[in-house]
Amino acid sequence: MSHLKPLSILFCLLLVITSLVFTPSNAITFTVKNNCPYTVWGAAVPGGGQQMNSGSTWTVTANPGQQGARIWARTGCTVTGPNGLRCNTGDCGGLLQCTAYGTPPNTLAEYGLKQFNNLDFFDISLVDGFNVPMSFLPTGGCSRGITCSSDLNGPCPGPLRVNGGCNNPCTVFKTDNYCCNSGSCGPTDYSRYFKGKCPDAYSYPKDDATSTFTCPTGTNYMVTFCP
Repeated sequence: MSHLKPLSILFCLLLVITSLVFTPSNAITFTVKNNCPYTVWGAAVPGGGQQMNSGSTWTVTANPGQQGARIWARTGCTVTGPNGLRCNTGDCGGLLQCTAYGTPPNTLAEYGLKQFNNLDFFDISLVDGFNVPMSFLPTGGCSRGITCSSDLNGPCPGPLRVNGGCNNPCTVFKTDNYCCNSGSCGPTDYSRYFKGKCPDAYSYPKDDATSTFTCPTGTNYMVTFCP
């Protein structure tokens, strides 16, 4: 039966080649944890959404090359149907499974994977306001992360206050001074309020120098609500 051996070898080679061709790229894992003493509804684009009771976790995955991605918490939510969810903060079009960004105010974990020089770029942004404290930390391969653990809702300036959150001034006043529509703007008294509470977070759109962090591509991360 020796004449069957070449066929067996060919079959094995085909299996190996097929495995290499159809193996998906290694997804990056984001472990999302709710440490708040109340239920929030996790949201992610890409990733969808999930109810998160206090102490629960949710795993979100994204592929290298993903850009413009966000993870956030929704609060003050009411279920309105099988995929219906209305929230005071972070609402994404009334859906449980988000396919679009949330409505301000919402504290954001933002990231782009495998970008310039094979680095991940990530940040916590308060440019859409604040609803819950958050940390965004690498779980291996990189030591520097971001934490915004202060409560910005309680002492929120009066004009920015809303039910369950603290709006960024761009959302409220919609002026170039706050929104940087012309591409040139600087810090304001309102943005300094956010920066004073969370120095590593974006406080206005041009706050790049002190608010963008990098890790090697392939790093996994943990996003914690109420760290």
